[in-house]
Amino acid sequence: MRDRGGTRTSAPGTARQEPTHHPAVRVLSRLPLTTAYVVLLTAVAWWLSNQSRAERARFVRHNSSNVHHMQVGKWWTLFTSGLVVDGVPAWAGIAAVAVAVGLAEWRWGAARAGAVFVVGHLGATLLTEGAMWVMITTHIPGALSRARDVGISYGLVATVGALFALGPAPLRRYGLPALALLLATAWALDQELADAGHLIALGLGVLVSRSRRLRDHPYRGAPLTKTA
Repeated sequence: MRDRGGTRTSAPGTARQEPTHHPAVRVLSRLPLTTAYVVLLTAVAWWLSNQSRAERARFVRHNSSNVHHMQVGKWWTLFTSGLVVDGVPAWAGIAAVAVAVGLAEWRWGAARAGAVFVVGHLGATLLTEGAMWVMITTHIPGALSRARDVGISYGLVATVGALFALGPAPLRRYGLPALALLLATAWALDQELADAGHLIALGLGVLVSRSRRLRDHPYRGAPLTKTA
């Protein structure tokens, strides 16, 4: 029916139908942090893929969070280093972020999932570069002040570690030790700075998982489907 102004109104006793959205849209609306980060990583990866090898090397060099950049005040590299997928194909790294960070955000919400990732990324970076700085100042051979240090892996490992630590009992009992053993083996074989950072990031993820904000107050979120 229409009111006196000519506007169509619903008949008495009928409920207004809410617009329905595709399940993928509803999922993305629940994961704003993951969606934004994946889009950003994809954009950077696409841009780098269209650059020359020299330009890609220059970009990575200027965004590495190494001792030299810390000493000259380029602290912003602590964050921009996390925008580059390095060491694995870009699609694989971005997919890993989508799964791990997406699961964390689904369970804990954007703020808590983001905090876990940032603690792992920044914490492992600062600790490894701090160790590198000590090696440089004490003249230990092999230390590099301008080391290549970019990537998503520290935050990713910390997020996976927290998910495992707060997951089902089999995942805590077997999955977490298996991941730690895998990372320790990689460090023993390669002796790379990043391998040590991965172990540190895993420890930080497990440590953060003991926070009450994650353990006692998990984010559940609204259901994806409406009920009558």
